[in-house]
Amino acid sequence: MKTTDYIAYTIDRLPKGYVFTYDDFHNGVNNKESIIKALNRMAVSGKIEKLSKGKYYKAEKTIFGNLEPPQKQIVKDLLEDNGKIIGYLTGLSIYNQLGFTTQVSNTIQIGKNEVRSQLERGRYSISFVKQKNTINKENIYPLQLLDVLRFTDKIPDTNIENTLKRFIDLLKKMEAKEISNLQRLALKYTPSVRALLGAILEEINLADTELLKNSLNPITKYKIKGAENILTTTEKWNIQ
Repeated sequence: MKTTDYIAYTIDRLPKGYVFTYDDFHNGVNNKESIIKALNRMAVSGKIEKLSKGKYYKAEKTIFGNLEPPQKQIVKDLLEDNGKIIGYLTGLSIYNQLGFTTQVSNTIQIGKNEVRSQLERGRYSISFVKQKNTINKENIYPLQLLDVLRFTDKIPDTNIENTLKRFIDLLKKMEAKEISNLQRLALKYTPSVRALLGAILEEINLADTELLKNSLNPITKYKIKGAENILTTTEKWNIQ
């Protein structure tokens, strides 16, 4: 089978929106240059779309035009390496998915243990935030929730009151062991995040908060304006 025919055959079998590189074709073609030339020709002809240098995808076509790949596909090489999870999606796209805001953004934010400089892929800017906790499949959702508390003042189209209401709704859907893991992970976040989480959990009487309470300096004050409108426990947690 010719290189072009093999590549076209392989792409036809890929799901729409799947981001691929020349590495996806190594099993059938050994000549890297031939693969790259074939992919570029297909991109120019419109058979596939080019996301960024060396990255392509098969677009899903609609009456409104071609759809872009899901954000997780766009940055999947930054989230996983040889089957090991090394990062997770956070920021505005996740806040939107979780119901904290209606806003969308062309910035994709990733939590990683080792951050790197911002980069561009297609129309997206990709930025990174430092995560001190171990990143694995079990921790991704609680880390995304804790990032909401960490960056609550940076979530657009909302306010602290609505953020806390939504956060409480999500907490009530979690099991006791998940709440326990959330508190454990919070220990590597800032004291203000720990205090706010403690105040929330105590407000809804969802868990023993001694772990969080003992991690805080009893004389430190935390300025989170508006939290007192939703939580009656702010004073006990030195939140002002």
